[in-house]
Amino acid sequence: MIRTPSLLPYAVVAFLGVSIPAATHAQSSTSTGGASSPPSATDVRLLAEMHVTLSAVHDSADARAAQAKNKTPDAQAELAKLKREAIAKVIKDKGLTDEQYQRLRYVVSTNADLRAQFDSIVGKLTGAPVPGRVVAASAAGFVPAAQLPAGLVGTHIGHVATSYVDTPEKSGLLVIAFAEASVASQHALLATRTPTDLAAMKMHAGHVLHALDPALQATGPGKGFGLRKASGGVAQHIELAAKEPTASGGVKIHATHIAAAARGTLTRLDQAVALVKQIQDATEAKAAASLLQQLVSVCNQLTNGADTNADGRVDWGNGEGGLQQADEHLKLLLAGERRG
Repeated sequence: MIRTPSLLPYAVVAFLGVSIPAATHAQSSTSTGGASSPPSATDVRLLAEMHVTLSAVHDSADARAAQAKNKTPDAQAELAKLKREAIAKVIKDKGLTDEQYQRLRYVVSTNADLRAQFDSIVGKLTGAPVPGRVVAASAAGFVPAAQLPAGLVGTHIGHVATSYVDTPEKSGLLVIAFAEASVASQHALLATRTPTDLAAMKMHAGHVLHALDPALQATGPGKGFGLRKASGGVAQHIELAAKEPTASGGVKIHATHIAAAARGTLTRLDQAVALVKQIQDATEAKAAASLLQQLVSVCNQLTNGADTNADGRVDWGNGEGGLQQADEHLKLLLAGERRG
């Protein structure tokens, strides 16, 4: 039986409305003993308990942020501040620094046996089914852990391309981005097969929306993570890699390219969302069908990017880049690190 004291300051818990699950307080031998020490069973249990607690913090804070009364910039800023404080308090109360916590997350998420232990513990704590293992190496955007640079630079790149604790099947953020973009493109195309059936077109448009952003459409055939969150995560974590003191010049250069391509994807995602909403608001099949042709094109560009300046190629910058360009520059980054 795992017993847990509350881990968050009362004011933060009350404001966020978080019900904190119980968790034991333990010192991580891996986190305190250095990156070379293999995580122990205690380390893995510690991470699982923290994951359950932090998930409650994220869910409650996100629910608060989505409320209409909290849509003002001041309210959003205050909620974000309280969320950061709550997360930092959970990590500190477990006796870890943020760097130690992130390193433990990475080590466990990139080791199949440790990840299976982690999933089993989370399942026992929450009652949720134990998820499958990380996707195969053939998945678009995937990079094996052995190809990553050492240290925190490699940790952040690994979150992009190898494994990330919070994604479905613990896949890398770029892998999930490719998967969600594929679902969006597939269902945009399926919608065009019934140009006289308004209900069917709206249904598939909703499936596209679910793959793009589950916060806008809760159910559908996507992974449940969403391209918006995945692409934003790619940009965030590759930039964190570039900010590390040990990051090479090549990492810094290509991280700029990768982040720009990921944000180009987000721009097209917003275009796709706007088209979906127009389709869902359409009252005639003809109007919806004409919008679907645009949606198919934009959804394809999520992955492929677009040659907006008509120079015969798709660049990572100038708003042209998509997931494919992010992946290409990730491979260039890693190739440069191996040569170095």
